[in-house]
Amino acid sequence: MNVIPSLTDLGAAGQSPLLAKPASATPVVTEGKRHTALVRVSHWITTVAFFSLLISGGEIVLSHPRFYWGETGNINVRPWLNLHLPSSRRMVPTGYGYVLHDQNGWSRYLHFQAAWLAVATGLTYLLFGLFAGHFRRNLLPTGSDLSVKGLWDSMVRHLRFERPDEKEAWSYNVLQRLTYLLVIFVLFPLMIWTGLAMSMGFTSAVPLAVRLLGGQQTARSIHFLVTLLLVLFLFIHVLMVFVAGFRNRMRAMISGGVNVSTRAKL
Repeated sequence: MNVIPSLTDLGAAGQSPLLAKPASATPVVTEGKRHTALVRVSHWITTVAFFSLLISGGEIVLSHPRFYWGETGNINVRPWLNLHLPSSRRMVPTGYGYVLHDQNGWSRYLHFQAAWLAVATGLTYLLFGLFAGHFRRNLLPTGSDLSVKGLWDSMVRHLRFERPDEKEAWSYNVLQRLTYLLVIFVLFPLMIWTGLAMSMGFTSAVPLAVRLLGGQQTARSIHFLVTLLLVLFLFIHVLMVFVAGFRNRMRAMISGGVNVSTRAKL
């Protein structure tokens, strides 16, 4: 019986396939679409509007950097929060011997314009998310995601600043889904509601809007607290973008494409 291998059984180097090295795995980069055009455009318009609201809102707060609960609040009422910032109004006691130049003209104008821009963009995104199935496909968590183990594992990975795996390049993890749902359906509507409740013209037409909140000063305080939560969300959001890979995540939100490295056996 001939046990000598034939030439066709030998490898390129004259070696038997039985002794040949196993196939090696090499990274292959694939690219696909991560975000639709409407999601990307609404994201950046909302970003511009949000920073405009922060700048103008901060200037508005300087006219009276004290916060109250209830319907009325003035210098004779004890505030629940005093920011101890120099005011742009000389009549407001802040502990400073000087006042800032009053900038309420441009700041209020910019605040209102940016607010309506954010509302219009948010409504467009909301309608798209509902009718195109964006919320159902990308934001609603599954039953397994909401399990105690799933939530705990996701929290631990975030606290350890672990880089997301390749699967998460195409979808949101459970903490992202829950956070985005909270921002979209709770914080943003509450921001709009409290903002309208501070408008004399709106509350004169719809007095129930401010009555349900407990007064205009309560609406102002809630508006400020929601702003702090949104700023905290923005900080964590940007931080996690750097952890996950800044270039790839920015590419996905600008052009829609994302590169994912896979291991392919050659």
